[in-house]
Amino acid sequence: MKFVINKNQINEQPEQFLRRAGYTFRRDRHTGQDSFTRRLGNNFYPRFHIYIAHMGKNVIINLHLDQKRPRYQGAKAHNAEYEGEAIEREIVRLKSLLKPIVEDKPVQKEEKKSFWNKLLQG
Repeated sequence: MKFVINKNQINEQPEQFLRRAGYTFRRDRHTGQDSFTRRLGNNFYPRFHIYIAHMGKNVIINLHLDQKRPRYQGAKAHNAEYEGEAIEREIVRLKSLLKPIVEDKPVQKEEKKSFWNKLLQG
């Protein structure tokens, strides 16, 4: 499941944010693709698996749950869940670690008063 994070909601690089959230950096030695994983227990599986993409001021997070490793050598397909309660709970957990977006509001300039206006109006 994909969701978007505004870079203004984190105080660090997205990769550091994911590490702070309990994820470990992983580079697939076959494809060279970078990702992040978070185990749900002592074993390698099941685990949450995240791919990220930078898009301007946003980071697109693609999250799924790997249930087990591929059954045969060279297989790229695996038993993964892209939707469901566990995925939704993890997204809520990650979003709870974000800071709220602060809108940039224009600062109202105080009108300068002339010496005579200040004197007469107080």
